[in-house]
Amino acid sequence: MKFTLSWLREHLAGDYTLDDVTGTLNRIGFEVEGVEDKAAKLKGFSIAHVVSAVQHPNADKLRVCMVDTGAGEPVQVVCGAPNARTGLKSVFSPPGTYIPGKDITLGIGTIRGVESRGMLCSAAELELSEESDGIIELPEDAPVGAAYAEWIGLGDPVVEIAVTPNRADGLGIAGIARDLAAAGLGTVATPAVAPVAGAFPCPVGVTIEAGAPCPAFALRLIRGVKNGPSPDWLQAKLRAIGLRPINALVDVTNFLTFDRNRPLHVFDAGKVHGDLVVRRAREGESLLALDGRTYALDASICVIADDKGVESLAGVMGGEESGCDEATTDVLVESALWDPINIAQTGRKLGLNSDARFRFERGIDPAFTVPGLELATTLILELCGGEPSGIVLAGAIPDTRRVIDFPLSLTEKLTGLVATDAEQVETLGRLGFAVEGTAGAVRVTPPSWRGDIEGKADLVEEVVRILGLDRVPSLPFPRDETARKPVLTTLQLRTRKARRALAVRGLVEAVTWSFVPKAQAELFGGGQPALALANPIAADLSDMRPSLLPGLARAAQSNADRGQDDTALFEVGQIFKGDRPQDQFIVATGLRRGTAKPGGSGRHWSGKAGAVDAFDAKADALAVLAACNAPVANLQISADAPGWFHPGRSGTFRLGANAIGHFGELHPAVIEALKVEGPLVGFEIVLDRIPEPKARATRVKPLLDLAAFQPVERDFAFVVPRAVAAGELVKAAAGVDRKLITAVNVFDLYEGPGVEADKKSVALSVTLQPREKTLTDAEIEAVTSKIVAEVARKTGAALRG
Repeated sequence: MKFTLSWLREHLAGDYTLDDVTGTLNRIGFEVEGVEDKAAKLKGFSIAHVVSAVQHPNADKLRVCMVDTGAGEPVQVVCGAPNARTGLKSVFSPPGTYIPGKDITLGIGTIRGVESRGMLCSAAELELSEESDGIIELPEDAPVGAAYAEWIGLGDPVVEIAVTPNRADGLGIAGIARDLAAAGLGTVATPAVAPVAGAFPCPVGVTIEAGAPCPAFALRLIRGVKNGPSPDWLQAKLRAIGLRPINALVDVTNFLTFDRNRPLHVFDAGKVHGDLVVRRAREGESLLALDGRTYALDASICVIADDKGVESLAGVMGGEESGCDEATTDVLVESALWDPINIAQTGRKLGLNSDARFRFERGIDPAFTVPGLELATTLILELCGGEPSGIVLAGAIPDTRRVIDFPLSLTEKLTGLVATDAEQVETLGRLGFAVEGTAGAVRVTPPSWRGDIEGKADLVEEVVRILGLDRVPSLPFPRDETARKPVLTTLQLRTRKARRALAVRGLVEAVTWSFVPKAQAELFGGGQPALALANPIAADLSDMRPSLLPGLARAAQSNADRGQDDTALFEVGQIFKGDRPQDQFIVATGLRRGTAKPGGSGRHWSGKAGAVDAFDAKADALAVLAACNAPVANLQISADAPGWFHPGRSGTFRLGANAIGHFGELHPAVIEALKVEGPLVGFEIVLDRIPEPKARATRVKPLLDLAAFQPVERDFAFVVPRAVAAGELVKAAAGVDRKLITAVNVFDLYEGPGVEADKKSVALSVTLQPREKTLTDAEIEAVTSKIVAEVARKTGAALRG
């Protein structure tokens, strides 16, 4: 929302500065996003008179001008503009001036042997237009020496604010002035709207069909108007906020949209056939809109039609065929109410944005429907002349009155802000609320323009917003023996820990779409009809994602397409296995591409870069599980990962029947279907499935538990069938004596001569850490014998000779 300071002063009387306005706006909830002060940017430019302009002695296309700047003796300026001539009044910039259109600071220069002490400027150099063929030409009465920006009316700062969706009343300058006045900055000066008497009955009727999302529709005919360019004051207002003036009739509607938050529409009455009907569009109908595009319509879209067909998209945009131009002599002015949800749906379906849609979908003041039409009539009669008809009103203005019982003590109870009853009642009154009652409990009726006020808490927010958040005391949490309950849930803590663990391992966090194409959803176990979107934002984002891997794979490929081949990405987010709450999970997913290994990626002088593999993904997954306090030591790894992983280079983490996650290399067919390039490895850990840690004894273990005795390491080489996983041997050996055996690692795998064709040799290193005394040879031998026997019993392995 944009407005100028002078425009605001038409609604807010008082002695205040621009800083007062911006500071108060920020304080009461209208965040100031920017202030554009063109006069400050063009501060060094002044009006000057070219006393003489003669041919440059050394250049055919240059002239040497003597310029009267109003500050003393004329100065010499070399100018290359074709319209530089004696007697011309133009815009002068002295040395030291910043030229915004060229992004330079002007200095004294010598051009083809002639000194130049300044510059005569074009509109493009001042960023006032794209015109750059010649210097600016000013009228003869332009005052020499005057500041150019002030003279042409640019000394009016433009303020841009962010308006939250619930505050539709803040989308009009009158509404902003009302809030500023309530906060103590000036007094409301918005002029009242006087009704305009109709000289004759409106000859055009209006009908609202049953089911049309239009509570009320007001219409008036003004005949005998003379349309043309709007006056300078109106054009200047519209240009200042970024709107292009069109003609007086259209400019009036745009003016009221921003001035009073009342969008209207004007029809050329000569192009309307018969009466108007507000209805839903019919299949096959279309409309050529004012933006020059043709829109196909359906029964969900509300339109305004006549006997010929559709003339306007209700509340969004008018039609080209019935638009007003300079030939318009009779005009129909419409002021209507529309259902906000239907307006939003229409705009989204057609991909059409307009200032009217922006306001109607947020809900405008219903009580200003007819007054808005009266005000538009007054302006049109002033600017274009004509004779107005009476007003036709179809439907009825809805009664939005609601009474809220408000205990004034609730403000302090909810926020801690201390304010007297009289202070709160006065604050609500300045905002337009009707307040009745005394003795601490009042009955409050919100004004028609505040559709967002629904309950007591909303009234508390209004009081605190206007009186100031700086009056809310800062109170520390009470410090007592009662332990506070954790603020974050276990799942919230896990998501944070997973992000930190993966970032530490060099992966970069990504945020991908929650939707994927149906074909990709089916690749990753989804694609059920229940997960298809009824209204997707794009054709290739049709289904809720069953996995984060396809989104990360596309993101990695997008980086590769831009030269970043070696990418390591992760995301912690939601996946959808069904449409029930219990079918939705929070997962931590990582993906590595190319040579993006944990130790570094790309080419290096110390050796050849290796491609990522399943073990890199496994290490990432284990880091997440350890960070989330999963029982890593008890995990089993099975070779039954989902079909989107390579069957021989992947695995599943399990705790019994509970599959916590998967890791591995993506299947070549999946990589091809995704239209990406490998190698790609990844993992997916379902954070919801990590079991809660068991309650432990209150005895605190030391952070560093060092044994006083020397550890002992023994190596074993077992021959086992190829189908036996090395992890089974590790688990069997570690289970012999969990207190004494502190580590079991695989350090060698051999297949070849000396080992049967269907078998393999797996070498284990076992660490024994005594706690009470040094182990004797006999005790060590006893343990090693148990290890050999236990591994043989559980896996069928034999000690290699």
